[in-house]
Amino acid sequence: MAVGMSGPQATHAAVVRAATDPDGVPVPDDGPTGQGLDPDDLPDGLVIADGTGRVTCFNAAAARITAVPVATAIGRPLEQVLPLEDLKGRRWWELTDPYGGLATRVGQPERNLLLPGGREVLVSARYVRESPTGPLRRLVISLRGTEARRRSERSDAELIATVAHELRSPLTSVKGFTATLLAKWERFTDDQKRLMLETVYADANRVTRLITELLDISRIDSGRLELRRQPVDLSAAVERHIQALTANGQAPDRFLVRTCQPLPAVWADPDKVDQVLGNLLENAVRHGEGTVTIEVAPAPAKSDEKGTAVTVSDEGPGIPEESMGRVFTRFWRGSKRGGTGLGLYIVKGIVEAHGGTIKVGRGPGGGAEFRFILPVSTPAYLK
Repeated sequence: MAVGMSGPQATHAAVVRAATDPDGVPVPDDGPTGQGLDPDDLPDGLVIADGTGRVTCFNAAAARITAVPVATAIGRPLEQVLPLEDLKGRRWWELTDPYGGLATRVGQPERNLLLPGGREVLVSARYVRESPTGPLRRLVISLRGTEARRRSERSDAELIATVAHELRSPLTSVKGFTATLLAKWERFTDDQKRLMLETVYADANRVTRLITELLDISRIDSGRLELRRQPVDLSAAVERHIQALTANGQAPDRFLVRTCQPLPAVWADPDKVDQVLGNLLENAVRHGEGTVTIEVAPAPAKSDEKGTAVTVSDEGPGIPEESMGRVFTRFWRGSKRGGTGLGLYIVKGIVEAHGGTIKVGRGPGGGAEFRFILPVSTPAYLK
């Protein structure tokens, strides 16, 4: 024990060292750097009670989460320091009875419990025994706040609400037009039938895109986005997208393509690359103004690896400086509403899955500028 320590601090330090013995409690000692970790360095709350149920360790995170001072907690009975209740209002330590319950129990899985005042906290516990079925020697408790989980739940709920809202309109259109055609087919001219069927077809494509976006987000968030790498000519891919946009009514002179040859041979998933290019070009056309400039050139990727950089810029008002950091987050739509706000989030996920990088800034013409770099990489069968 450190010289000069007494009272709660000495107990706290002694327990930390004791928790490193072979019984497996995951708390290292408080020795010098490289020898162990002080419990106050842990990001989660740590509470340890001895065999009599009195608190012997209460770290800074536990004090922050519970609003109980460390000095007040040390030495007091556990049920007084942590008067936890479950969501039905039952006292948790009376319900679980860690000291008097079955001797075969090894702990409690994480669950939501309530602190006084109704604040939720995530609690898990481990029972450290003298022997596998012996009396309880120590009760080690982990505490975590619920803020991060709540943010994740809100994000998921917002995603579901957004997708449900976006699906409702095209599905209503598909259902209405098909019902009308089935009921009154003979009353419509061929031109009217064609117009309604084209509308149904366009709305069905919209539904397909929404479902694809939802699946892509799920794969990106879980790290399961699969890439089928093949040689990709980024310059040719850009030309294909511009031809498609001009075929849909955009003026050919609105696009300026600059390609710096020779380009390195990039191995990437061609479908995913098309998804990235399509999203960036569509954003530039829909939200930008003036000439849309696309530059394709060799560029160093991560770790000095060779790669190809694609820059898409326009001459519109651009993205406000305060919004730059949120462009690639879910549901960001900028100043003009429309769409799900998921496209750029997916673009970033695809580029990073390839090992590349993407940035947003202000272009030479004052508008938005997106620049992504894909490394040369290797074919899938060599990975």
